[in-house]
Amino acid sequence: MKYINQVSLVFPSRSANEGFARSAAASFAAQLDPTLDELGDVKTAVSEAVTNAIVHAYPDALGKVELKLRLYPEHEFEVVVRDWGVGIENIDQARAPLFTTGSEERAGMGFTIMESFMDTVKVRSRPGKGTTVTMRKRFALRVGAKG
Repeated sequence: MKYINQVSLVFPSRSANEGFARSAAASFAAQLDPTLDELGDVKTAVSEAVTNAIVHAYPDALGKVELKLRLYPEHEFEVVVRDWGVGIENIDQARAPLFTTGSEERAGMGFTIMESFMDTVKVRSRPGKGTTVTMRKRFALRVGAKG
């Protein structure tokens, strides 16, 4: 399916950029006239994906994170968060609730949260090469809205 609009952002893996990515995703998604709850879902999922890239992909150094946002027909929104960091050895294990490779203050709920707020979450990763998380959400067509 061909997208109707797209934007890509690349930024350093600094924790301060997580809020920027969350706001950018919500602002871009606003073109589809989502509800405040739908925007909140997107912001939460993007926060988790970008935080995972910042914390886990580059544990000892700065790297880069790419945020790709796409709008599709039928009010569908896609978010791709990519890093070129350490990668994930075992994706199934990483997606399990409470599993973390981070410090004790990490809850290990990132993928679980993404899955609860988005319609689909796909994870591709290669150890030593990085990780790509692709999330999609279809927004409800509101009464009186065009589309």
